[in-house]
Amino acid sequence: MNDRPLTLMAVHAHPDDEATGTGGVLARYAAEGIRTVLVTCTDGSCGDGPGGVKPDDPGHDPAAVALMRRQELEASCNILKVSHLETLDYADSGMMGWPANDAPGSFWQTPVEEGAARLAELLRRYQPDVVVTYDENGFYGHPDHIQAHRITMKALAMTMATPKVYWTTAPRSMMQRFGEAMREFGADWQEPDPAEAAAMAEIGLPDEEITTWVDTTAFGGQKFDALAAHASQGENIFFLKMGQKRFTELMGVETFVRVQDTTGAAMPENDLFAGLR
Repeated sequence: MNDRPLTLMAVHAHPDDEATGTGGVLARYAAEGIRTVLVTCTDGSCGDGPGGVKPDDPGHDPAAVALMRRQELEASCNILKVSHLETLDYADSGMMGWPANDAPGSFWQTPVEEGAARLAELLRRYQPDVVVTYDENGFYGHPDHIQAHRITMKALAMTMATPKVYWTTAPRSMMQRFGEAMREFGADWQEPDPAEAAAMAEIGLPDEEITTWVDTTAFGGQKFDALAAHASQGENIFFLKMGQKRFTELMGVETFVRVQDTTGAAMPENDLFAGLR
């Protein structure tokens, strides 16, 4: 036995991703005295600039956007009581199909072995008991999310580390409620065409395939405030339109698929640290 604290490491692609999918567990486990480590892989430079300037608009300054988003990320971490923030600072690759995908130095163009070697150093330093990242499709096909998945799984293999490993997901029942909420709060939201609707229907998993349901309702305010800290991206963060109460009702349980485990903890779980304490 050693004196190393129980540790959760979340590996995310961009500033603001930490709040959307794992803000609740980061806040909850910090409150329970668990050390929380956030690894953010990219600088978020393909996000909106001041005044909502888009990446392909004149006046969009990627370096200025990256600086602004780093400050927002630090504010979010303070709200969620994240113990340690580690940034890999790869260039944001943008959405799938954007020219930024092919830019030298972008995360998407970075060899998996290179990114994994850097993450492996952090795994050795922090020795997390639980690691959370995305699934093979990055949940919804974003190149940087896919790359974060790839380097995480490769880094785990490099280090032969055996933490509990989880991929973020969403139950299909929640995705249906999310669609209803979009209609409720998004007056200008248009029904997707059949192809888009079919793709959206494949996001997440059937409820019965989800292994881990963590109640983070008590931390809904922190999660909402952490998301709101990314104010520069507010136009793209639909959840903020709901207000804190409705947001917590919809987003008060965070769900995961357990893909690596040596504890033998029974599933379904309601605690990422089941079998560890």
